[in-house]
Amino acid sequence: APEARGRREVGGSAPPLPAGAGRVAAMASRRAAAVVFPSAAFLLLLPLASAGLSGYFGTKSRYEEVNPHLMRDPLSLGPAGAASRLPAACTPLQLRALLRHGTRYPTAGQIRRLGELHSRLLRRPAACPAAAALAAWQMWYEEGLDGRLAPQGRRDMEHLARRMAARFPALFARRRLLLASSSKHRCLQSGAAFRRGLGPSLRLGGDETEVEVNDSLMRFFDHCAKFVALVEENDAAMCQVDAFKEGPEMRKVLEKVASALCLPVEELNADLVQVAFLTCSYELAIKNVTSPWCSLFSEEDAKVLEYLNDLKQYWKRGYGYDINSRSSCILFQDIFQHLDKAVEESKSSKPISSPLIVQVGHAETLQPLLALMGFFKDDEPLKANNYVRQTQRKFRSGRIVPYAANLVFVLYHCDQVKTSEEEYQVQMLLNEKLMTFHHSNETISTYADLKDYYKDILENCHFKEECELTTINTTAIDEL
Repeated sequence: APEARGRREVGGSAPPLPAGAGRVAAMASRRAAAVVFPSAAFLLLLPLASAGLSGYFGTKSRYEEVNPHLMRDPLSLGPAGAASRLPAACTPLQLRALLRHGTRYPTAGQIRRLGELHSRLLRRPAACPAAAALAAWQMWYEEGLDGRLAPQGRRDMEHLARRMAARFPALFARRRLLLASSSKHRCLQSGAAFRRGLGPSLRLGGDETEVEVNDSLMRFFDHCAKFVALVEENDAAMCQVDAFKEGPEMRKVLEKVASALCLPVEELNADLVQVAFLTCSYELAIKNVTSPWCSLFSEEDAKVLEYLNDLKQYWKRGYGYDINSRSSCILFQDIFQHLDKAVEESKSSKPISSPLIVQVGHAETLQPLLALMGFFKDDEPLKANNYVRQTQRKFRSGRIVPYAANLVFVLYHCDQVKTSEEEYQVQMLLNEKLMTFHHSNETISTYADLKDYYKDILENCHFKEECELTTINTTAIDEL
């Protein structure tokens, strides 16, 4: 679910956890530490319940789902084929990385709903095996954990930093890092963990050791009045999501789960079933265990619940409404302003002032930006009534923005080129895999061609104008 809006938490470190939460976090840490990155042999021993479901957890997916080789070695750079395909005479000038925070605990709202469902099961007769098994499960989540970074999330970030430094050693050797973050503690702590992962090899000094809070770029959606009023706070904007919750595919899953738990189907709804499914995902991501909650779902059920998650991402953060992506143009333009500056400095034979820029945000930071750039767009919109036709869709949030997702822009200076335009080239990597540019169908582009392709967004997308709310009628979504 998208990050909750509301009270901003600012500061470089988290305040103490509420009573009991620290103990729970420590317990989770000890359990998670027992098996951090399981061997292939261990994975084969995992019950099929989890093995068959883990590819369908949407935005609650482990990063290892998109890079399975990391289960064997968390510092592996992957298959040789994933290496940067560049002419030998190219040198990296600047790296701009946009990261999603690492693995986190459920939000307080999710924990409350799980507690409600668990309490119902405690009242079930012992004759119901599935309900009895889940009633015996320890409800260890406490509301004080509310969306905070889990120990596994810190490892996600530390390992990502080490892999990034190994992939671009020349850039990281310059030891100048600009590190920024959303004000949410999971992001601030992810930024701190990323910096820790670089270790003593990157001797940062002075103010650069601080993680700068920058919500205007990392949480641009909060500052876009049009998005907030017409999408985020407008129930009608999620009509496709609501329709799918009441549709035949979800009804089938609902009836199956109700039957397994010996509950009247009227006592369950799509939200409670989704909480049970997410608990399966959290237990795997946070503690690397197969939760008994997973046993309620088949792979087909998981596909339906993944589609429900993707529908929400699509209509709230993706292609559903133009404002979703247009609100991110402030971030997109900032990326190119820094690339422009690096090109100018290079042409003037000056040292690059910002060779490394790393910013930590949310799935909701990355998804709109990727939509703005036109990635993962299906020919047909995701809707409540086309689930079957969307089985091969490109828009699968778990493949795009799992925990610790990262979008990286790398600017190169190339010698021995035929034209001056070829002197500056760019690559993009999503989750450490090269992306293919739309305009060239190649994994590398001249900087000039890339700017030309996105000229309209760079010149004509103005955050203030895009986000200005021109109507009071928030029930109407026609202009979206």
